[in-house]
Amino acid sequence: MPEPETEESSSSISRDTMYKMLANQRRRYTIHYLKEQDGTVPLGLLAEQVSAWEHDTSLDQITSNQRKAVYTALQQRHLPKLDDAGIVNFDKRAGTVEATDSLQTIDIYAEVVEEGEFPWSQYYLGLSTITLALMVAVWANAYPLAALPDIAWGIFCAVSFTVSAIVHVFVTREMKLGSTPEPPGKHGDQ
Repeated sequence: MPEPETEESSSSISRDTMYKMLANQRRRYTIHYLKEQDGTVPLGLLAEQVSAWEHDTSLDQITSNQRKAVYTALQQRHLPKLDDAGIVNFDKRAGTVEATDSLQTIDIYAEVVEEGEFPWSQYYLGLSTITLALMVAVWANAYPLAALPDIAWGIFCAVSFTVSAIVHVFVTREMKLGSTPEPPGKHGDQ
């Protein structure tokens, strides 16, 4: 009799598992790198790239000590965790790693909101509130809004949301793990 499929044995990765794995910068860098690659990647190449991102330098500028520190941490801590979670296939003996099918089918966005910036969720809440207030004022024929027909204000609101959504799409494309040469939010925890 086959065992029932559990969260760990299923081909999908739970949100909680993804959040735990994304909580660490090296694992985010690893996921970002592997989503860009096809097939198996040597651990040494992965360690070099992660080290370069961590030290904000090029591959040829990282030192052997920087590379070794990242290599060891990936081999001993991070890749086994990612493997246990079903996110990657890590062959410690061969020194290779590859993204699982589950990881390749997940789009991971990292909204990095630095101090002084405004998160998109709050932006849309504000835009919706302003639009609702505007539409109520137009409905009540408030001066000077009554000077334009109601349809003009409706079009203005629709265009505002459309432009905002287009800008949001382009901004979040840059924040998607594995979609740009460098990972989003390159500075953070280790």
